[in-house]
Amino acid sequence: MQKVRGVVARGKGQPVSIETILVPDPGPGEAVVKVQACGVCHTDLHYREGGINDDFPFLLGHEAAGIVEAVGAGVTEVAPGDFVVLNWRAVCGDCRACRRGEPWYCFATHNAAQKMTLEDGTELTPALGIGAFAEKTLVHAGQCTKVDPSARPAAVGLLGCGVMAGIGAAINTGNVRRGQSVAVIGCGGVGTAAVAGARLAGAARIIAVDLDDRKLGGAVRMGATHTVNSSEQDPVQAIQELTDGFGADVVIDAVGRPETWKQAFYARDLAGTVVLVGVPTPDMTVPELPLIDVFGRGGSLKSSWYGDCLPSRDFPVLVDLYQQGRLDLDFFVTEEIDLDGVEAAFEKMHHGEVLRSVVIL
Repeated sequence: MQKVRGVVARGKGQPVSIETILVPDPGPGEAVVKVQACGVCHTDLHYREGGINDDFPFLLGHEAAGIVEAVGAGVTEVAPGDFVVLNWRAVCGDCRACRRGEPWYCFATHNAAQKMTLEDGTELTPALGIGAFAEKTLVHAGQCTKVDPSARPAAVGLLGCGVMAGIGAAINTGNVRRGQSVAVIGCGGVGTAAVAGARLAGAARIIAVDLDDRKLGGAVRMGATHTVNSSEQDPVQAIQELTDGFGADVVIDAVGRPETWKQAFYARDLAGTVVLVGVPTPDMTVPELPLIDVFGRGGSLKSSWYGDCLPSRDFPVLVDLYQQGRLDLDFFVTEEIDLDGVEAAFEKMHHGEVLRSVVIL
């Protein structure tokens, strides 16, 4: 058992606090990781606001990289001293998705069996089964993916959630191919990562759509060939005009609202693909569409959960591309902060001032 500092959300809407966390020694299949960096993600804010569930108190943080400190019995995939990026999709290998060769859809992912606690014994719910706004955290060993140890932790840790979700939405879910046209609606962290993914896949035309010219400028830096400010022009019409009147082959909705999903539906070419990667709230519903349009336009309407990634396959490749200078993960790191700066980072995120604040430990 170890005592460390960590960021805890004690109640719905309450400011987070720095608490002493008790981290158990790893049991069978578990690992203790010394956290080096962890990004501040919208999902952490959703936890604090009670938007995920009400299993307070939460130990926040999940976009993390660090060093494996200790492992429990039966762990063979990682060892003490390994540099890892943490993930919240430790596949089981035995569910119906895994057995049919699609582990990225695993329906029985693993987390650590033991609980981290406060000093008084109160059990903590780790965000996405990770809880990495802490000096050390306890996870299932399958949540640790070994990557190039010379990579910058603040940058590659972001693959643990938002950046992977965006890149995967383009490459894995959207199956973007060389020469295709892609439109991305919403150019925050996830949307800009989707632009980067489309570029990596070899898309010929990448159209970034947002209300904010600053975000559109960032999308251009990451590979967008065209931009549309949707406060000034209709995005569906603009995307069609930029694709010879047809619409884009793949349209990625990185906002997750009925309005933007409907725009994505009509902004795609016949037999094109719509990918929803922005996370809607529980009260949102699919907008009413004429069923003949759904039938007549053909193609695919897909949702992308964590970019349909397989961490053991995707993380090392993307880290290597970063190390080669072909994927600018540093772009997503707007600022580096300490644990005491998480609450302020939530406020900056709420106002759209940052792509990612990253806690450095």
